Amino acid sequence: MKSTRSLLQSRLQQAMVAAFGADLATADPMLVPASNPKFGDYQANGAMALAKPLKQNPRAIATQIVQHLDVSDLCQPPEIAGPGFINLRLNPDYLERQLQGLQADKRLGIAPVKQPQTAVVDFSSPNIAKEMHVGHLRSTIIGDSIARVLEFMGHEVRRLNHVGDWGTQFGMLITHLQEVCPQAIADSKSVDIGDLVAFYRQAKARFDADDHFKAQSRQAVVALQAGDEQARQAWQALCEQSRQAFQTIYDRLDIRIEERGESFYNPLLPEVVQDLEAQGLLEENQGALVVFAEGFTNKAGEPLPLIVRKSDGGYNYATTDLAAIRYRIHQDGADRIIYVVDAGQSNHFAQVFQVARKAGWVPPEVELVHVPFGVVQGEDGKKFKTRSGDTVRLQDLLDEAVSRARVDLEARIAEEGRQESEEFIQAVAEAVGIGAVKYADLSQNRTSNYIFSFDKMLALQGNTAPYLLYAYVRVQGISRKGGIDFEHLSAQAPICLEDESEFTLAKHILQLDEVLQEVATDLFPNRLCQYLFELSQKFNQFYDRCSVLQTADPQRTSRLILCDLTARTLKLGLNLLGIQVLERM
Repeated sequence: MKSTRSLLQSRLQQAMVAAFGADLATADPMLVPASNPKFGDYQANGAMALAKPLKQNPRAIATQIVQHLDVSDLCQPPEIAGPGFINLRLNPDYLERQLQGLQADKRLGIAPVKQPQTAVVDFSSPNIAKEMHVGHLRSTIIGDSIARVLEFMGHEVRRLNHVGDWGTQFGMLITHLQEVCPQAIADSKSVDIGDLVAFYRQAKARFDADDHFKAQSRQAVVALQAGDEQARQAWQALCEQSRQAFQTIYDRLDIRIEERGESFYNPLLPEVVQDLEAQGLLEENQGALVVFAEGFTNKAGEPLPLIVRKSDGGYNYATTDLAAIRYRIHQDGADRIIYVVDAGQSNHFAQVFQVARKAGWVPPEVELVHVPFGVVQGEDGKKFKTRSGDTVRLQDLLDEAVSRARVDLEARIAEEGRQESEEFIQAVAEAVGIGAVKYADLSQNRTSNYIFSFDKMLALQGNTAPYLLYAYVRVQGISRKGGIDFEHLSAQAPICLEDESEFTLAKHILQLDEVLQEVATDLFPNRLCQYLFELSQKFNQFYDRCSVLQTADPQRTSRLILCDLTARTLKLGLNLLGIQVLERM
């Protein structure tokens, strides 16, 4: 089903061509949802943009466009307002037909894209031998939501976890493991080396204080890089222990992701350097091999190099990222590579992307995208930390959210005099707590920092997951109270919109496809959150104004269909955010 906005856009372009000639075939009608209901539902602002090339008054241009505009099957007669705006108000019968079409469609009228892409979404990326902390929250949640939206739109998506599983730090970790828990090397799946954070700190403390341990650690790095069997087994044991800890988090967050860490690209690094050298892009700088990307300078205003081989012959993150781009394009066949990494890495990715394009590894049609995000802050406006000043473990944060959600739920159950099972209480608390954490993050503009507040994210009022979940639950309550099976409502039943709140809700439901297209293009999940929040508000206004079960047919069935479409839209939208809906709360 073609979106309302697309249909109107197409008709406007046809009218512009008819009025002013084929040279304007690609002119943008600049159609946007109207900001004020009195203007109608959509507003076209393209007449202003045409004033200069046509050397005419914008209002006169708008008049000529309207004379050639045929939208009688969609809208009431267009109105010209102000300096040259064209206001369009949808016909009630058009809205009713569209809703009937959605009722019979499992995808709610959203067709898969005609030209699907292969997209790589690089997200989460924790470090081996370190626990996931609050700093990994945003990349993991934003990346998963972007992947879900692209998959739903019909693209083939590879969800890649670029874990930090290689580097000099593994020397000290391997040496420490060989001494304190050698049995884990032989049996990494069943032997637990304990708290990974404590293990890392112990190894680091020994490395800093003990010269003999430091020398052994450096030898272990050399052995690992040379493929020594014992060093490699110890490294694999550390990786396996970390994977188990990561997977616990991913399972709880309902995240699917494929590990492909830094070590995967390690054999490909010499070829990256050779290729850059063969193309004359490498320069020697203080013993290192570098590429100078255009437009990058240090604080002193001097050209800032991208180091691809260090003075000691080793490689770094930039080399690995260049190798990853080559592999993802040439082996994975990626058309679009999306990096969900904090805003502090913006310069790094801009340099890497420029060098990769300079080297000819990136065809013009392939898109490299850095999706930056801000930091999670405490209510004091500083980086979110524990009271002792430590970084908050992600597992602890999720536990706290679920615990608080449970306290709120138990209080509400007691207040309402309900009897609920332990299984019900824990399942609802888990869904609400995890959903609240995800939604609080995704509802922010990702480029901004945001303040983490359990109280705000768990509130039943406002732009929160509990508010949206409650709107969904309200519809299920109608189903239970009236003995209604929404799945068996007739797709042929007429839809009759009468109350203004019904029109408002119907129009909003029909905008989902436009919102998802925007998210798939611009990669801002907060737009979907805002849409779902407004949908919940509009549904609650409709529910408060209009009787559903007590109304006679055909209005009763029409309103039941409107309730069902709201619930299905909420369920789909929340699923694309990675949030589970509930039948009861």
